[in-house]
Amino acid sequence: MQVFNVEGMTCGHCVKAVTSAVQSQDAAAEVKVDLAQKQVSVRSELGSEQILQAIRDEGYEARAI
Repeated sequence: MQVFNVEGMTCGHCVKAVTSAVQSQDAAAEVKVDLAQKQVSVRSELGSEQILQAIRDEGYEARAI
């Protein structure tokens, strides 16, 4: 499980956008978003840079924890 800090997520739409962004790169990815902690946990075959780029492409600032 890879964990990322993602700034700018505030609502359900943000959760869906981040989840869809990761799953567009890996349809089998398991994505869990914790809005309160500003964290996204991802279980995927993708590398962390690929996941970070997918999240950043949605307009969010993201970094690996």
